[in-house]
Amino acid sequence: MMRKEESLSSYFVPCFHSLKQHANFLATLSLLLLLGISQQGCFCSGQVPEPEFTREDFPPDFIFGAGTSAYQMEGAVAEDGRNPSVWDTFTHSGKMFDKSNGDVACDGYHRYKEDAKLAADMGLDSYRFSISWPRLLPNGRGMVNPKGVEYYNNLIDELLKYGIKPHITLYHLDLPQALEDEYEGWLSPKILEDFTAYANVCFREFGDRVTQWTTIVEPNIIAMASYDNAVLPPNRCSNPFGIYNCTVGNSTTEPYIALHNLLLAHASVVKLYKTKYQARQNGVIGLNLYTYWCYPYTNSTLDVRATQRTLDFLLGCILNPLVFGDYPKVMKKIVGSRLPSLTKEQSKLVKGSFDFIGINHYSSMWVQDNSKAFETPLRDFSADFLAKFSFSKDLPPISQILPIGMPVDSAGLQHCLEYIRDVYGNPPVYIEENGYALLTNETIHDVERIDYLSAYIGSLRDAIRNGANVKGYFVWSFMDVFEFLAGYQLQYGLYHVDFVGGTLARRPKLSALWYSKFLNKTDARMNWKAHVSQ
Repeated sequence: MMRKEESLSSYFVPCFHSLKQHANFLATLSLLLLLGISQQGCFCSGQVPEPEFTREDFPPDFIFGAGTSAYQMEGAVAEDGRNPSVWDTFTHSGKMFDKSNGDVACDGYHRYKEDAKLAADMGLDSYRFSISWPRLLPNGRGMVNPKGVEYYNNLIDELLKYGIKPHITLYHLDLPQALEDEYEGWLSPKILEDFTAYANVCFREFGDRVTQWTTIVEPNIIAMASYDNAVLPPNRCSNPFGIYNCTVGNSTTEPYIALHNLLLAHASVVKLYKTKYQARQNGVIGLNLYTYWCYPYTNSTLDVRATQRTLDFLLGCILNPLVFGDYPKVMKKIVGSRLPSLTKEQSKLVKGSFDFIGINHYSSMWVQDNSKAFETPLRDFSADFLAKFSFSKDLPPISQILPIGMPVDSAGLQHCLEYIRDVYGNPPVYIEENGYALLTNETIHDVERIDYLSAYIGSLRDAIRNGANVKGYFVWSFMDVFEFLAGYQLQYGLYHVDFVGGTLARRPKLSALWYSKFLNKTDARMNWKAHVSQ
């Protein structure tokens, strides 16, 4: 493995653009750029040359797919025994900008047969979805809901009927509200036992047909967005750090407590799977994290160090414990006693607790040193980065912005994959989310999305050619869904869903046709322009 000090010159290409600065990193990062409403760019038609690759440029066993998640897709939130998650509470308290909710969403709960057929028509190798914890175990523990088991059995079997491999996420942000009410969810070590018991039900009921499992989505962002600035449920923060008025929480300590428990819960589930199920089910299991590629704002030593520090906090907070058994040294030094320590037993449990790493990646950012923040007596997770961040020259004020018109940097995906290759021992990687948002009324003729996906898949190919151990790629999202925070204002889907008319009819966009032709090895050079006139 390359030492991080040696990696700087290889990865940090200095960027000298005059970019608008954002003092409140968490507000920008969490509100605008993460968790499925991620940063998108002005990547207009014609700006990118025609791709010079085909599906045959990828390994024969490489998996191409697309994904959704339970709360964003299923609907039927009060049917067949499902109890509320923290997202039900969040949306019904009016905290969505468009006041929307996932009560119906895409109605995937009732339309799974239609959707599996659409996935087959597209030619997907795999479909990534999550299981709703409060649908399977309505109280978070104890009694299993037979209707929940039936639904997921039906969905899995329908996918397999078409030869589509299920890739299941156990936790995609929808914590049972009952556990949040009882012991504050991820802030309590009690959740380790409950999450492991829930995972056991999933492995027991579905593992005979499912061979790819992701335990938790984006624990690095859950820590920040749910427990620092409260832009995501359960809305915990302390003044002056919250987006909303902070009524409960502690932004200086709770992000690290939650992160610690998320890591331990993941490791506990992996231990269960490896000791009880893996040998006979022949599956693999991993953890997902959100990634940016980070460039120094200038080539100064301070900005280069700040860039490495940002990677240590954003990626290293997860990957260092998984690969090396402990948090990054710089993180421990800056955070101090606010960061829970991994005991020897915990370190042994966490280290190596993965068969693969899942990453969600949408874009890049530029980093400027802000070491003076260390002198601030009261710091949250955001300030602990000791850095400022930029995403574009022309971003409007935070209160007005949606994740549209931000710079796209497809090379950043290659940099990120090669960084993981060199610093973390080249583990198997699945790109579990990558996609492009457009306004709802602009999404059928989505040429910009085709440009974006083409550029990023090309960057992925280049990383693989350079030795990155990437095993699969999933577009976010398979169809338009309820987007966290953006609701129904922005959509990422390859299929359009009629939310406005209320029919929820599915309709392929240009990007769906483009992706399908690529997956089916037709139109060898992926000449999407030919499809526009069809």
